[in-house]
Amino acid sequence: MTKVVIIGGGPGGYEAALVANQLGGEVTLIEREGLGGAAVLSDCVPSKTLIATAEVMVRIENARQLGLHIAAPDVTDVVRVDLGEVNERVLHLARAQSADIAQRLRQDGVHLVSGSARLDGPHRVVATTESGEKAFDADIVLVATGTTPRELPEARCDGERILNWKQVYNLTEVPKRLIVVGSGVTGAEFASAYDGLGCDVVLVSSRRQVLPGQDQDAAAVLQRAFERRGMEIMSESRAYAARREGDEVVVSLEDGREVRGSHCLMAVGAIPNSAGLGLEDVGVALTPSGHISVDRVSRTSVRSIYAAGDVTGVFALASVAAMQGRIAMWHALGDAVTPLDLRRVSSNVFTTPEIATVGITQQEADDGDVRVASVLLPLASNARSKMQGFTDGFVKLFCLPTTGIIIGGVVVAPRASELIHAVSIAVAQKITVDDFSQAFTVYPSMSGSIAEAARRLHNRDEALLTT
Repeated sequence: MTKVVIIGGGPGGYEAALVANQLGGEVTLIEREGLGGAAVLSDCVPSKTLIATAEVMVRIENARQLGLHIAAPDVTDVVRVDLGEVNERVLHLARAQSADIAQRLRQDGVHLVSGSARLDGPHRVVATTESGEKAFDADIVLVATGTTPRELPEARCDGERILNWKQVYNLTEVPKRLIVVGSGVTGAEFASAYDGLGCDVVLVSSRRQVLPGQDQDAAAVLQRAFERRGMEIMSESRAYAARREGDEVVVSLEDGREVRGSHCLMAVGAIPNSAGLGLEDVGVALTPSGHISVDRVSRTSVRSIYAAGDVTGVFALASVAAMQGRIAMWHALGDAVTPLDLRRVSSNVFTTPEIATVGITQQEADDGDVRVASVLLPLASNARSKMQGFTDGFVKLFCLPTTGIIIGGVVVAPRASELIHAVSIAVAQKITVDDFSQAFTVYPSMSGSIAEAARRLHNRDEALLTT
């Protein structure tokens, strides 16, 4: 029986454990904080639960557009946000999800060890637990240790007023004025959530526009939505320090300006948890940033050692981590395997509105990496969009000019994370715009605009000239 030892119990680790057990491996999983890792305990599950709560507040605020008037000038005068209760529910759900994962792993026969771990050679892992050290022999090792929030040298987080994305759930009251440093996905999502909860939010962005790594048409829609809701966005402003002055936080910018608020959330990236694992001692190659180098089947430079998840720096998504972990075990244990294809990965930014993407990007098209035909269809004319009082978003599709095969798409809309699935299937199955547009959609529906965008790409020569 093949002995498999997994270090890290996040999506990459626990999904790998399930597959390895299914394929007959003797599986040991070592986790120091809790099953599910940061994705379940302090990242995806908690943050999206908080965001879902904020969305309810936004819908109440927007009810005026539908002729439903709240009996107060501001929604917070009618609905009181008890952030302590909200965060208590957030963390309860996270712990419950973690417990469910642990139960499933135990039922499947995975040996769970609570503690930290390090490599003692390519086929030996040493776990440090409360009762001491214990060594495990391993035919296959998978490292799935995730990342830690990055901190600026002069803006150390204290968990009280200067916070990282793991510490925000300590808050018991909505901040009077929250400074969010960083306008990437994490910063934008938390800025959107706290704005929805009635907080005065200042978003400090080092770039000209929020979400610099996303589709820029989509980012422009989100920035307009933020500004219309009253959020202050300080573009092309780089923060380098944060300090506390009494009940205030002062954020210092490189141009000499200072921003004052009651709290500050640092969303300035993450660093891989690769130090202290003994990786370099056994010959595992790391990138200059400290991420573990892997190929498309999650294998490192050492044949018996694999890695999955954010620690690899491939694509910081729980779904990708899970797939990397599965692929690693399929490959290591001799099952049929398809190498990781990032073109098929769908992702979502959980702001209001949401931004979902899959496949080729606008930047790749603009750079000429792939010759495409594309169309951008605003949702302002969509009947369902009008009914919901939403007119900001759009659907964008990319296809190959000759064959019409769909190779990417962007959706900016409420619940875009659900709408993108149809485009993801089209990309994965190489469906043409003509075949896609012939499938029935419900009327009225947001999905109808995706089909209409495909219909508009029937004449692809015209699409190439006009987009």
